[in-house]
Amino acid sequence: MFDTAQNAKNSSYLLASLSEKVKNQALLAVAENIKARKDLILEENKKDLAEAEKLIEDGELTKALYNRLKLDDDKIDVIIKGIHDVINLEDPVNKILSITELDEGLDLHKVSCPIGVIGIIFESRPDVVPQIAALAVKSANAAILKGGREANFSNEILVNVINEALSSIDSFPQNAVNLIKTREDVKEMLKMDEFIDLIIPRGSNSLVKYIQENTKIPVLGHSDGICHIYTDEFAHIETAIKVSIDSKIQYPAACNAVETMLVHSGIANKIMPGLIDAFRKEEVVVKGDNRTREIVSGIESATDEDWATEYTDKIISIKVVDSINEAIDHINKYGSGHTDCIITQNEQNRDLFMNLVDSAGVYWNASTRFADGFRYGFGAEVGISTNKTHARGPVGLDGLTIYKYRLYGKGQIVAEYSGKGSKEFTHRKQYLSTCR
Repeated sequence: MFDTAQNAKNSSYLLASLSEKVKNQALLAVAENIKARKDLILEENKKDLAEAEKLIEDGELTKALYNRLKLDDDKIDVIIKGIHDVINLEDPVNKILSITELDEGLDLHKVSCPIGVIGIIFESRPDVVPQIAALAVKSANAAILKGGREANFSNEILVNVINEALSSIDSFPQNAVNLIKTREDVKEMLKMDEFIDLIIPRGSNSLVKYIQENTKIPVLGHSDGICHIYTDEFAHIETAIKVSIDSKIQYPAACNAVETMLVHSGIANKIMPGLIDAFRKEEVVVKGDNRTREIVSGIESATDEDWATEYTDKIISIKVVDSINEAIDHINKYGSGHTDCIITQNEQNRDLFMNLVDSAGVYWNASTRFADGFRYGFGAEVGISTNKTHARGPVGLDGLTIYKYRLYGKGQIVAEYSGKGSKEFTHRKQYLSTCR
């Protein structure tokens, strides 16, 4: 593990100097090699599926994870298209973000640059491997990947195919994309703050919390996805039901699926019967507070524990509130800072909600399931972050960069700007449109 981390660090310095043309050539080679090696990739994936069937029988793997593990022709095509999408994105590195003239002939540039070495720990889905590798290459970061044991064969063949393609590109450094396989490797990686600049965990709450509690390396991600929809008293009822159903049903296990509905008391009697009936038709278990249960019978009682629970299943909790401020307070208390939505036709309430709800994504009249890097136009994502520093929400290319300051001078020294009779700084800002 030490050698892997050290080699990745050395590779990261070389990656930072690559042109967009070289990076795009590398990604094109990866896409073409995945297409050429499709049969071999699917053959290795079948080995994982055979082992996964045994895990299902032993109760160690769910059918949902099995489905996420499975690759087929269509998924390979999606992988290849995803790489081409990343190729078509603007290079996020070496962009001038701002220029400040400190004095005539002394210019300070703020310029985007790679983070360095990123460790990504994920579960099940092998299609995450080329997705992350493509983002890492385009953003000029070295990557160390650790997938779930249920996808060992698939992950290994994909990393081999990717590196085979990268090695065909002149000037592309070795050890840019690396794979580790064991839990011991993970434990060692978490100690490698000398070489690894960022850890991104993708998976269960327990995985994310374990990573956060066992490393000095900055961790970018989220441990919970407790998302809310607040149906305001000025909501359009059909819109509220449509958005709520999609937010829960489109993929209930996703971190951006809605878990709690808050309904204003002024509209509760009008919307609740139809809303709950729609959930029941989709076989969703509905839990409600006392006021919800007074409106519609046959509902399980919701407790304080429910408000703080990410179900990742066909379960929804509903609470009646008397004001938009009560809804906002509830979300900020029980939410995970992931994605929350207001359904309303009142623009003043919309703005109040979107300003005061402290989440990475705040939506108006739209499904929480839109919280996704691909849907945001990022090409792909390495994960979703509820952090409040560096990157927030779906993390795509821009989230894999940081910045540095470059100072261009003509022999100036600080002594000239201090003491009696010193020169004054101009601190003249230049508009971004003139910086590119």
